[in-house]
Order: sequence, then C-alpha cells, then structure tokens
Amino acid sequence: MAFIGMSVAGITSFLVQRDRIHGQIDALLLAHVESARFVVTGESAVVPADPGAETPPTTDFATTAEALEAVLARVIPGRNESALGIVDGEATLVPGVEIAFHLEDDPEFVDRVVRETQDGAIHMGTAMLDVGTVRYIATPIAIEGDPNPAVYVAAVDLDAALGELRAAFGTYAVVAACTLVAIGLVGWFVAGRLLRPLHQLSIAASQITASDRGARIPVVGHDDISALTETVNDMLGRLDRAMTSQRRLLDDVRHELKTPITIVRGHLELLDASNTDDVEATRGLAIDELDRMNRLVDDIESLAETQGMTLARAPVDVSDLTADVFAKASGIPDHEWVLGATAHLSASLDARRITQGWLQLVDNAAKYSPPGSRIELGSRADDDSVEFWVADRGSGIPRGAEQRIFERFGRADTGRGIRGSGLGLPIVREIAKAHGGRVTLTSSSAGSRFGIVVPIDPLPQPEKAETP
Repeated sequence: MAFIGMSVAGITSFLVQRDRIHGQIDALLLAHVESARFVVTGESAVVPADPGAETPPTTDFATTAEALEAVLARVIPGRNESALGIVDGEATLVPGVEIAFHLEDDPEFVDRVVRETQDGAIHMGTAMLDVGTVRYIATPIAIEGDPNPAVYVAAVDLDAALGELRAAFGTYAVVAACTLVAIGLVGWFVAGRLLRPLHQLSIAASQITASDRGARIPVVGHDDISALTETVNDMLGRLDRAMTSQRRLLDDVRHELKTPITIVRGHLELLDASNTDDVEATRGLAIDELDRMNRLVDDIESLAETQGMTLARAPVDVSDLTADVFAKASGIPDHEWVLGATAHLSASLDARRITQGWLQLVDNAAKYSPPGSRIELGSRADDDSVEFWVADRGSGIPRGAEQRIFERFGRADTGRGIRGSGLGLPIVREIAKAHGGRVTLTSSSAGSRFGIVVPIDPLPQPEKAETP
C-alpha cells in the first residue's frame, strides 16, 4: 500500500508539473512571436489564441530578409532555446549569440517548417531532432512588394527544460525507494513481533498431545496480542487440568471397581453350587458389592455435576435453611442430633447445593462417629461470610490425612470398615468452590468439625417509595 501510494503521488505530481512546464514553454514561444511582431511593425498586439490564425502583412522594412534579420538581432533566445530565419525556403539567418542547439543543421526540420507555413499562418508543434525533442513555433513574415517569403522560427529544448523536473523526481524515486525499504524492514519487525505469538500458538497446538500438554506460549509485552496469548495459555491450562482430572478419575474408578469385581469373581469361582448355604452367602455378598459399585457410580455422577456447575443463586434465609437441614439430619438413627448456634441473615446462594454439601458432611459425621454419640450442626456469620458447620464426637482425623480426605477416593481410614466411595468430601469442596468459598476442618482426638464457608454477596436493597 505504501508503494502504491508513493507511486501514485509521484507519478501524478510529475505529470502535473510536466504539463505546467509545457504550458510555460508554449507561453514563452507565443511571447517570442509577440516580440517579433513588435520589432517588425512597431506595434504591440496580442497574439491570437489560435496559432493557426493568419499574420497581417508588415510594411516597415523593404525586404523580408531585413525584417527577419532585425527580429533575430533583437529577440534573444534564452537558456535551452534557439532561433532560425528562413528566407525563400533556405535557412539563412541565425542569432548572433550563443544558442543551445542549431536548427539549421537539420534540413528535414527546415523543410517541414516551410511546408507548414505555406498557408501564411503561425504554426506550433513538436519535433524530434538530433539534439532531442523540441517545441517550436514558426511565424511567417511578409513584406509588401517582396516576393521572397520569410519565416521566423523559435524553439525550446523540451528534454533540457524537463531535465530539472526529471532530476527532482529521480531524487524522489530514490528517497521513496529507501523509505519503502525502511517501511518494509520496520513492518517486517513489527508484524513479526505481533504475529510471533500466533506462530508460537501454532507450534504449541501441534505439539500438544494427550500425553504431553505442558506446552505454553511465552507472554511478551502488554498489547492485545499479549492478552490473547494469556487467554490461550489459560485455555490450555484449563484443558490440561480437565484432562488430568478425567485421567485421574478414570484411574481412581478403575482402582475402586477392581476390588468389588475381584471379590465377586473370587467368590463365584469358589462357589459350591450344590451347597445352598454357600449359594445364599455368595448371592448376598455379590448383591452387597454391586450396591457398593452402584453408590460409587452415583457419587461419581454427583462429583461430575458439581465440577463447573452453574449456581441458581437466590436470597436465602440462613436460619430457615439451618432448621431445614437439621430436620433432615435428625432422621438419621443411632445418634443424638443437636441444633447449635444459628445465624440470622439473608444471603445470596444456591440453597439446593448448600443443602447437598451440608448433608454430605452430616452423613460423613454419622458414619465416623460412635453409635449414640452427639452430633451438632449450625450456622455462623461474620462480616463477609457465613459458615455451615457440623461437629461430631468421633476419633478425629489422623494427623497428615487432612488434605488427603478432600481428594477423590481419599479416606482417613484406608481399611474397608467404613462404607463409602471417598467422593463425599470432594463433592463438598466443589460446592464450596462454586460459591467462591472453602471447606474448613478442625480435628482432635475429641472429634472433628467441618464447615462450608461461603462469602456473603450484597443483596439489592429495595427502592424507597417517594413521599408525595
């Protein structure tokens, strides 16, 4: 585009300047004719706009040769100009000063001028001579009583007149070419810098596979491309985490399902079909293991739903929610359920998801607490958050297992004494994260206290009615 723009600008300017110089040359030639008229007649007259108009005869000189000699003596050619006097078809007179080129050296040009002026009119034209291209004007001079026709010819070397213009635009062409080279280099550098992240993105995308997802694009600068690079890196990170999570989930599911499958297969292989008691025992064991597998699948589905969930937030009365969850928890047998402190406020949250996570903590406390022990639940609020908590009187979480129990299939007790998939607390954690909160844990040998802490989003205040 820069090349096209500079070319159009340069060519247009050159053509305009060339036409202007051509106009100046024509005006100069017509001025020479006017000067010749004044010399011959002693009167100044405006040269007709049409060079083909006839020239009135003159009577101030005895012969046309005398008149032509006077014109050549007084009308001096300038730089890049020449003049010639033709009498009776022969080039006989030239200026007495130094001239740029000699018209009389080209007989063909002299014959051409004689033919063009036979009608007695002024003629202006362009001719190609040995010296180059010339612009000329031929003016017949007639004296009454002299039968010999005379012609005054003035000419300008067009090539020389346009030489300065061509030199100027030659310089312009060199400068424009250097400018284009500079623009190309700068454009190459800038475009390369701007498009380098896209090239690196293409390379990173071609290198990423299911087994190698660690490629990232270096972020350089703070422009829009850098922002795009950061966005793509975040996307690659999310994809990596999602694929890693899926791979871990599949590995964990395979590990968890292997045990019940092995148990069922082992008992079926050792089953004595003729022993009714053995058949009934194996049947009960197989059904129990299949139920456990079914609960595992349900927990996996719940975990998948909570990851990346869309919350249906709405203003919720925390005290009512606490009472509702306590009513549901108190239906679990073999424990003493106690309603602890209750927060009295409204908060924007997904009541269904909070209830799901809270009841998961309740179920977890019931499974790991001795029968008949006391389990307490309640809610607590501070300036910027509300906590939904459950406290039990169990044996507590072993030291070092605080983080493991929040991982998929992570359990404080790795034995098989407590039924469960190990997905309950990860589900609670995902629900808390979706609300922008976290899960808390305080544990000792006297028991454990779990809590779901959720930030309090400010609720829209109702507009006050204006007093009329």
